[in-house]
Order: sequence, then C-alpha cells, then structure tokens
Amino acid sequence: MIEKTYSPNITIDEILKLPLYSYDGEVVCVDTLEKFREVKDELFLETLWGFDTETKPCFKKGAANRKNVALLQLSSREKTYIFRLNKIGLPAELCNLLSSDRFTKIGLSSRDDIKGLQKLTPFEPAGFIDLQSIVSEYGIEEKGLRKLSAIVLGVRISKSQQLSNWESDVLTEKQIRYAATDSWVTRQIYVRLTNGNNL
Repeated sequence: MIEKTYSPNITIDEILKLPLYSYDGEVVCVDTLEKFREVKDELFLETLWGFDTETKPCFKKGAANRKNVALLQLSSREKTYIFRLNKIGLPAELCNLLSSDRFTKIGLSSRDDIKGLQKLTPFEPAGFIDLQSIVSEYGIEEKGLRKLSAIVLGVRISKSQQLSNWESDVLTEKQIRYAATDSWVTRQIYVRLTNGNNL
C-alpha cells in the first residue's frame, strides 16, 4: 500500500536548496584477488543491494563501446563494497550473486551496467529492480538519480566525479565517495519508497 505522496518533478533551483549528501559509511575497496577472497563470503549475508558501475569516460566518437567497466559498487545496509574490476576482473562469486534472485539488486538504468559486466564475464542476470521502472507507481516522473534523490530522500548528490578516470592506479577519496554514494542512494530510495525502514 502506497501511503506517502511524492512530487512528480523537481527543478534544479529546488535541488540546489537541499543539503549536499555524500556517503559517509564504511567503504571496502577491493582491488586485489586476495582482498576479494577475504570479503566474498560477506556478500551472501545481505539480501538487498544498491547496485551501480563506473566506466572510464572516453571522448572519442565510437570508442565508448570498447571501454570495459572499471568499478562495480554494491551497497548493503551497513557498508559499500567497491570492486575494481579493471584490476580483479569479475570473479565467479560476484557472477553468482548477480545471477541469483535470492539477492535483490537495486539500480538505475541497470541494463547498460549489466551489459558492461557481461562483456567481462558472461552471466544470466536475475533479481534486478530498476528504479526507473517503479517510480511512476509513486507518481514520480523524473528518472535521473540526482532528481530522484532530491524528491524521495530530500538530499542533493554531487555528480562532479562522473567523468573522472575510474581506471586510475589509485582512486581519490572524492572518487570513492562519489561511487559509494551512487549505489547507496539507489538502495535508500528503494527502501524509502517501499517503506522498508528496517532493511
């Protein structure tokens, strides 16, 4: 049962008046297979994940399709994992999670993210919910993450790192917080919409 009503649209001026939000929880950056082996079992303890990916931008015409996904972000209730796929590839355990409907993955425009991941390692996606496919049920017409964050959560998120180099040898703190914020916010929007405050 849908109880809360949301504005269908929001202007840039309205967004700029909202408090700036950046994920400030625990981030686990996984950039080696050894580190992945340390954390992989933790991934199957959570059933609801915020999901996103980042790909190094390419400004040459037609070259974008040749770029591989550099990061996979998964946010649980308590922490966010950032997997540096350009360094570790897409391990089988991650494919298992992405292929299982026992684990719900909340994303935005997830189709392109999934396609990018399938280029690294083929898998059959299951358990994905795209926010863009459900927000209309709540009277929301906007589809972008920045505007959805403003409408549903009442916060402003920065997109300043979107076009940064996600394949850098060392990610900056700003890049890490940006990437973590995107996946965390998708989960929080879903939780708020579905009144799952205890998720």
